[in-house]
Amino acid sequence: MGFKTALQGSADATEKRLASLLSEKTGGAEALNEAIAYSALGGGKRLRAYMVREFCELCGRSPECAIDYACAIEMVHAFSLIHDDLPAMDNDDMRRGKPSNHKKFGEATAILAGDSLALDAFGTICGNSLCSPHQNEKAVLVLSKCAGSNGMCAGQQYDLDGEGKKLGIDKLTRLVDLKTGALFSCACLLGCIAASATEEQSIAAEEFGLLTGRAFQITDDLLDIRSTPEVLGKSIGKDIKSEKSTFVSLLGERGAEEFALECIDSAKKCLDSFCESESKKRLLSFCDYILTREK
Repeated sequence: MGFKTALQGSADATEKRLASLLSEKTGGAEALNEAIAYSALGGGKRLRAYMVREFCELCGRSPECAIDYACAIEMVHAFSLIHDDLPAMDNDDMRRGKPSNHKKFGEATAILAGDSLALDAFGTICGNSLCSPHQNEKAVLVLSKCAGSNGMCAGQQYDLDGEGKKLGIDKLTRLVDLKTGALFSCACLLGCIAASATEEQSIAAEEFGLLTGRAFQITDDLLDIRSTPEVLGKSIGKDIKSEKSTFVSLLGERGAEEFALECIDSAKKCLDSFCESESKKRLLSFCDYILTREK
């Protein structure tokens, strides 16, 4: 199975399981459930879920054992997008080619939808019967660290603090590694946890996620100035308007492209810790995809 087939298959499996998990929420407010489903289902490439499942298989276990971990990280990702689009944050009216959650349901319900997804993610991990309670505990700790005040949320704060300022390369890299790379690393680690990977494999997987997350953000910054809203499904030119420091503004387009390539080359070397397999081949293709994606 090639990379694109595996990516689509992973997205389909994650979507199906997410829909099943959300359908179980029958006791809550109908408007809230609708807002949650609006952002959690029916959109996105599910890259983080793919990384969870692929690293689980890379380390010797069926990716289906990690499906609930994959759903959990997609819940957290959806929460981050809902909150990121709010007027107090990036103030985006479009996401994935449709109105942002707060434009569709109002700011208050959007905040609650994001909060619910963030919290429900941990319950989803704990309810994973295909992994042991010890594995689920480790998964909760990893997701909490990578998504919370020592990870993604800290990165978002650094991003807000950096508006209108010219950040140096070290501070910008730290910002991106937290805002984007932390959740990529988390995805890889969750797959490792589901497969009871070795410490060496987990360290390599975490670094792989950090580097691919860094390259992903650089590509995102380039698309923000090169693409169109119709292709991306969201607003463009935001970074320039808000005077945010990016690798593009700091290094120029060519310099940013070269830095992204360096990150991807280093990410590929992280896979040397793993035996040759179809999963490894697909992850190498995933690295190339990060650089060439159009949305």
